[in-house]
Amino acid sequence: MKKLFSLITMVMLVASILPMVFATDVGVGITPDIVTEDFEPLVWGCDSRAVLDDATEPGRITADGAQMTERTNNYAFEGEQVAWTVLVMDKNGINKIEDVFATIGDVQGAGNDIEVNCRENTGFNTNVDASCNARILEEDLTGEAIDSATQRYYTCTFTVETVDSMDGEYWVTVEATDLDGLSGVMAENEYWYFNPTIGISIDGDLEFSDVRPGTAAYSTTLLVGNDAADGSGVLMDMFISGTDFYDSSSSGAMCPTTNQLALSTFSYFATSGAYSTFGQTRSVGAIAADAEGYLNIPYGIGFNNPNPFYGNAEIIPSATNDQADYSDGNVLTPGSEMAVTFKLMLPEPCNGDFDSGSIFFWGEAI
Repeated sequence: MKKLFSLITMVMLVASILPMVFATDVGVGITPDIVTEDFEPLVWGCDSRAVLDDATEPGRITADGAQMTERTNNYAFEGEQVAWTVLVMDKNGINKIEDVFATIGDVQGAGNDIEVNCRENTGFNTNVDASCNARILEEDLTGEAIDSATQRYYTCTFTVETVDSMDGEYWVTVEATDLDGLSGVMAENEYWYFNPTIGISIDGDLEFSDVRPGTAAYSTTLLVGNDAADGSGVLMDMFISGTDFYDSSSSGAMCPTTNQLALSTFSYFATSGAYSTFGQTRSVGAIAADAEGYLNIPYGIGFNNPNPFYGNAEIIPSATNDQADYSDGNVLTPGSEMAVTFKLMLPEPCNGDFDSGSIFFWGEAI
C-alpha cells in the first residue's frame, strides 16, 4: 500500500508542472490610427457669368435685368449686377460647407469682405458641366453625374452698392468655407472699378458777337471731352440738345417775329478722329447734315428728355442710321475729346442780345 500511494503522488507532481492547453487558436487586438484629410473646398466658375443692367437708367440696348453686352470695360455703377454660377465640392461632404459667398477687397484670394451670399442652384446641370473645367490634379470630373453628397451648384448675384460703401477698384470673386474654417476661392478673380466719377469737359466759349441779321456766323471751335476718373476706363456716348434763346433785358427784341431766337437757327459740325458729322443723317426724323456737314440741334433740357435721345441727339450719329447702334465716332474714352464748331443763321430782321437759353452736352456711360 505504501508503494502504490507513493507512485500516485509522483504522477500528480509531474502533472502539476506541465502547461495547461484548452484550445487550438489564439488572437490579439490592435487599434488603427486613421486620420481623414480635412479637404479644402473647391470652387469652379462655370459659363453662366453675366453682367446685368439695372432699372434706374436703362441703356441704349439693355433694360432691367438684361445682359449688358455693350459693357466692354471693367467698371460698374450702383444697381448693376454681376452673376456667376459656380460648382462647389467638398470630399468631406457637401453638407459640411458652411457658406458660399461673393467677396470684394484689395487683394486676390480668400478672406476679403463678404458682400452677398450665394443660393443653391439645382437646375443648372445634373452633370459636371464642361464649362466648369472641374479638375483635381490630373483627375478630370467633366461629364460625371453630380454627386449630391460632395458637389453642388450655386448662383451668386452681386449688386453694386452706393458710392458711400463702394467707390474705387476692387478684386471680386466667389469663396466657400466649411465647418473646419477651411476655404477655397474661384480661380477667376475679377477686377472692377465701382461707381467711378464721370464728367464732361468743355474747353472754349460759345460766343457770337456783332452778327449781322440775315448772315451766317461761326463760333470758335470747342473741345468736348470725357472727364471720367483716371483709370476708370469709362466710355461715354455723347449727345447734344438745347433750348430757344431770349433777351434777358427789356430791349424790344424781335427775331424775326417775336422776342425769341429759335434753336433751329443753330447747327454744328463735329469731328472725332476719322469720324465727323459730314454726310450724316439722324435716324429720328431722317434729318441730314447740310452741305457743309452741319447738323441740327434737337430740343432737350435733360438726358432723354424728350425721349428718345437715341438716334436723335448723338453728336456724331451712327453711320448705319440705326437708332439701336452705337456710333464709333461718338464714343469717347477717358481724356479724349471731339471738336465742335457752331454755325448761327441769324434771321432778318433781328434785334436784341439773346443771352438766356442753353446748348447742352450730355454723356452716358456705355
